[in-house]
Amino acid sequence: MTKFIQLHLLTSYPPSNLNRDDLGRPKTATMGGTERLRVSSQSLKRTWRTSELFENAMSGHIGTRTKRVGSEAEAKLIAEGVSEKNAKAWAIMIASEFGKAKKDSTEIEQLAHISPEEQQLVDSLITTLAAENRAPEEKELMLLRAKTKAVDIALFGRMLASSPEFNIEAACQVAHGISVHSVAIEDDYFTAVDDLNSAGDQGAAHIGEAGFAAALFYSYICIDKELLVDNLGGDVELATKAIAALTEAAIKVSPKGKQNTFASRAYASYVLAEKGAQQPRSLSVAFLEPIHGNQQAADAIAKLTRQVENFDKVYGDCADSRMSLNAMTGEGDFNALKNFIAD
Repeated sequence: MTKFIQLHLLTSYPPSNLNRDDLGRPKTATMGGTERLRVSSQSLKRTWRTSELFENAMSGHIGTRTKRVGSEAEAKLIAEGVSEKNAKAWAIMIASEFGKAKKDSTEIEQLAHISPEEQQLVDSLITTLAAENRAPEEKELMLLRAKTKAVDIALFGRMLASSPEFNIEAACQVAHGISVHSVAIEDDYFTAVDDLNSAGDQGAAHIGEAGFAAALFYSYICIDKELLVDNLGGDVELATKAIAALTEAAIKVSPKGKQNTFASRAYASYVLAEKGAQQPRSLSVAFLEPIHGNQQAADAIAKLTRQVENFDKVYGDCADSRMSLNAMTGEGDFNALKNFIAD
């Protein structure tokens, strides 16, 4: 079985604000001495795992990230006829298995990523407690599981500060997307007009500014298939389906930031997939020197390809096999690429 699967993507976005900072402007980073546009790995992972494409492909095998496991349990207990006082007390006991409960609250302090199996255990316990009108016993509160069938937890991991023995190491590592060229953030000055303005009132009802930029991004993903299979309790078939679904989402699904304003949806223009047992490495070094000129896509593909060759010259073959797709020239086939990655 292949140990590592690496994906290198080049995706071009028109004017957009895919991932905002605390001021509402596009995120950036300095690389190679110039400012680049950036999309955080957190944004990318949430975009993919909550996409309709991924959810449809992995239905029944997706976890839930929430602080409200206790609040939901309390509401279900009350609906089953348990008194509000008991429902709250028992819900706090259930929630405390997933994290430290806030003072006098059913909500926990940190987000917990809960698998469908764990949620089923919670729901089953709620049904039992309501039917027997009693508090949960200690052995019944052993709700966490070290292995999972939730592919998003298996791929991206989870950390439970209060129960570290049930932490799951991420089998998929995702780099921040970074533009292959320098950027300058621009401002879109806009106004909104009140539709009920009278003929003599021509002023704007609202005036605002929104930052935006256009960029060609390099994105990098590394999947440890052996670890993914282990996280999923040895289920190779489910791991293979998860890799195929993640691959399609990463190539086709765009971050949601300001989509209604910019409609900046895009497919990857170029994809290079690599498989092998060799130590993984990003190809971001190919873009330390920013790309200039009006042939950015072609130049970026050429630099990426040249960097692959140079790494191989210096270190020996850095992958056992490779396949690429180039939507700029119409070369390659997406289904063949997806099958190659998942095989």
